[in-house]
Formats: sequence, structure tokens, C-alpha cells
Amino acid sequence: MITPLELFKSLADETRVRATLLIAQQGELCVCELMCALDDSQPKISRHLAQLRSNGLLLDRRQGQWVYYRLNPKLPGWVRDILQATATANADWLTDNTSRLQNMDGRPVREATCC
Repeated sequence: MITPLELFKSLADETRVRATLLIAQQGELCVCELMCALDDSQPKISRHLAQLRSNGLLLDRRQGQWVYYRLNPKLPGWVRDILQATATANADWLTDNTSRLQNMDGRPVREATCC
């Protein structure tokens, strides 16, 4: 169970909070999509995603060459509420990131997941 202190410490970096909010909005994103959206390097994005995963905020899954990240479905409702409220109230703060993501060339295609 994540505590408020752990949540806010996890999100106390601009790259991590932007990545988390984009993943919350999109449902799931891979490293290459986050590299494009955040205009940052693969090692930096991967390092931050690993930290978010180790803190229990994100889960990952492999699909071919891609690794996709999503919010941990076992997060308490209050965490999801905070992320949703933050994303909604700050949509303009994420506009450039969302625009780069929407205009990404060669964006990977997700296979339908079952079960």
C-alpha cells in the first residue's frame, strides 16, 4: 500500500510526474512514446520509469520489442483521483507533450490484450 509520502516523493521530479500523467491519460505508453512526448533520452526515461515501477505506481508488459507501462491497477482510489484531478486541471501544462505524442512517426501499434 502506497502512502502519501511515497506518492509525492515518487512524483517530485518533472520527468516522473509528466510521464505518470501521460500514462494515466493514455492508459499505457512505451518507452519510445515517452521519449518522443517528453523529448528526452531513452536512458533517462527508462531510469525514471524503473523508479516509478519500483515504487509500485506503474506496471510493465512486454509486447515484441516494446515494453509498455501502465498505472498499477492495485493503486488505491485516492491515488487515481489525485492523478486524474492533476491531469485534468493541468492539461495545458501537458499540451506540448501530448502534441508530440499525437504527431509521433512510427508510433507502435498495440495488440489487443485479453483477459
